[in-house]
Amino acid sequence: MYPPVDPIIFEIGPFALRWYGLLMLAAILTAAQIASHEVARKGENPDNLWDMLFWVLIPGFIGARLYYVFIQSPRGDAGLGYYLQNPGEILKVWGGGIHIFGGFIFGTIALWLFARIRKLDPLPYLDAICLGLPLAQAIGRWGNFINQELYGPPTTLPWGLRIDRAHRIPPYNDLSTYPDSTRFHPLFLYESLWNFIGFGIIFWLSRRFDKQLKDGDIALMYLIWYPLGRFFIEFLRTDSWFFPGTPFNVVHILTAIAVLAGTAGLYWRHRGTSSPQTPLS
Repeated sequence: MYPPVDPIIFEIGPFALRWYGLLMLAAILTAAQIASHEVARKGENPDNLWDMLFWVLIPGFIGARLYYVFIQSPRGDAGLGYYLQNPGEILKVWGGGIHIFGGFIFGTIALWLFARIRKLDPLPYLDAICLGLPLAQAIGRWGNFINQELYGPPTTLPWGLRIDRAHRIPPYNDLSTYPDSTRFHPLFLYESLWNFIGFGIIFWLSRRFDKQLKDGDIALMYLIWYPLGRFFIEFLRTDSWFFPGTPFNVVHILTAIAVLAGTAGLYWRHRGTSSPQTPLS
């Protein structure tokens, strides 16, 4: 596998349109359309969802970038050290390097604040966003493919990804040990497929068990599905900081907590009853 196009579509002076940004925009609009239909199906006003997006996306992107730079990126000159020496690079989200956990945390806080200000129940909106979010992530990951990032260790599997030297991180930029013929695990593809499947399953569950589900259940399903796959994909990350002497990093802890919390939440809310949803006070 190798990206068929250059990361930059065209440039005009200092401005450049990148495939990464275009795919992110497509992912956001796709998820927003799905979320808009979902809130309308739940009897909420879709205009609130579109108003909410502006307030959620900006904190979400800031959180996603800060998480990647300060927690996810490897320690040393190729990661955190580079950003500390060049703080202006921290703001360059369009070049790649964001993390969904930071976006989810900051975005959820922003959503809660917006709902408080508008006096809305945040759960139907959180559900709607979490319904479209896996599909958005599945689309957005292809921006990592074009940027030649989010790859794993070398592999001989037929779907191995070719990475140019300029986009390799140590030690894989040593061509004497890892020549041009070396292929790498396409982690972007693994995560994209996982999210496509997750979107299909959660969407089906939301329709199949519509009468039994309570507001907030779809968000809990997302908290189970996505972190579960991410937990295992993290073992193959080459651009992450791991606890010394272990194969684990911060994401392993967060994903494990998310899966346990999501599972416990669903069990607690549905234990011993199949009664229809009662309105929230």
